[in-house]
Amino acid sequence: MKKKTSRKYLHKISSKRIDPPAVTGATTLTQLVDEAFLSYNAGRMREACKLFATMMLADNVTVGLSLSGALTPAGLGISCLVPLIEAGFIDWIISTGANLYHDTHFALDMEMHQSRPGLDDLALRKHDVIRIYDIVFDYENLLGTDRFYRKLCRSEPFQKTFSTPEFHYQVGKYLAALEDGAPSSPTPLSRGGEGGNAKHRSFVAAAYRAGVPIFTSSPGDSSIGMNLAALQLEGSQLRIDPLRDVNQSAAIVWDAKRSKGRSGVFILGGGSPKNFMLQTEPQIQEVLGLDEAGHDYFLQVTDARPDTGGLSGATPSEAMTWGKVDPNQLPDTVTCYVDSTVFLPILTAYALATHAPRKHKRLMDRLDDLMAELAAGYAKNRKKNRKE
Repeated sequence: MKKKTSRKYLHKISSKRIDPPAVTGATTLTQLVDEAFLSYNAGRMREACKLFATMMLADNVTVGLSLSGALTPAGLGISCLVPLIEAGFIDWIISTGANLYHDTHFALDMEMHQSRPGLDDLALRKHDVIRIYDIVFDYENLLGTDRFYRKLCRSEPFQKTFSTPEFHYQVGKYLAALEDGAPSSPTPLSRGGEGGNAKHRSFVAAAYRAGVPIFTSSPGDSSIGMNLAALQLEGSQLRIDPLRDVNQSAAIVWDAKRSKGRSGVFILGGGSPKNFMLQTEPQIQEVLGLDEAGHDYFLQVTDARPDTGGLSGATPSEAMTWGKVDPNQLPDTVTCYVDSTVFLPILTAYALATHAPRKHKRLMDRLDDLMAELAAGYAKNRKKNRKE
C-alpha cells in the first residue's frame, strides 16, 4: 500500500522520467534543450526557454526586457537582441546606459576584439587599449563615440526635454540611417571605423525600426549621460525627465493588462534596470491606486543571491508580496542562476526555431496615447477616493 501511495505521489510531482537519448553530432539545439537540459541549472534553462517560447510569446503578451551587465561589448546586441527585436519577440526594454553606449560602437563600425583575461593592464594603458574582461578595443572608440553623441545632440531636434525612450528613439533614427547607408542625414554624422557593413548591428537602431521603447533607469550613469552633462554646460536645451519614464513604463504595463492581455518580464542580470522593470506594478497599484494584480510571466537570469541582498525583493515569491508578480501566476515564473552570456544565445536560437515571428506592437508609436489613458485612470481614481 505504501509503495502504491509513493508511486502515485511521485508521478504527481514528476515532469517526466529521466531517460534522455544520446547526444550526437546531429542533435539540434532545440533537441539539446528539450532532451538533455533536464536538471539543476540546465533544467531551469529548459523551463525558461519553454516559458518564453510557448507562453510569453503569445500574441496577447507584452514582453519587457531588462538588460544589465556588459552584454553589447561582447556582441550580444548583434547576435541576439537584434534578431529578437526584428522577430517581434521584445516589445519594450530597460537597459543600462553603458549597453546603449557600447552598442553605438557597432553602428559606427568601430572594432571590438576578443582576447583573454589576465592581460597586462599597465601595458594596455600605455598602448591606449581598453579592456572589459576578455574584450579589448582602441581608446579611440570611446573618443569617437563621445564625438558622435555631442555632435548629434547639439543639433536642433535634440533641443528639448525627453523621456529616455523618446531620446533613444531619436538617437535610433540616426543610427538606423547610418546602418542603412543614407547618403545624407539631418546632421553631419560619420562612421568611426574604416568601411565595413554596419547594417543591422545596433539593437538601438533595430528598436527604432520596430517601434520598441528603450528606457534607461539611470540616465546620468553612463558615457551618454556624461556627454549630455557636458552639453548642458555649453547651454544646450536638451533635458532628460526621468519621472516621465516612471509613468510611461507604468502606462505600457497597465495598457497590456487592462486590454485583457498579459505582461511578461524577461530580466537579464539585476541592478537598477531590474528594479525599474518590476516597479511598474507598485506604481500602478500602490501609488496610482489603479486596479492591477502584477506581471503574469517572470523570467529572470542572474548570478546574484537573495541572502546577500543582491536579489532581495526580486525572486518571484518575494516580488509577489510587493505586488510585482500576480500570485495566481507564480507557476509561470522561472529564475535561472546562470551567466547571461551563456543563456541569451541559447534562448534566442530556441525561440527563433520554435516560434514564428510576431507582429510588432510598436509601443513607441502609441506612447502618448498610453500616457493619456494612464493619466485619465489616475484622475478618475483620485476623484473617486478624494485623497491626495
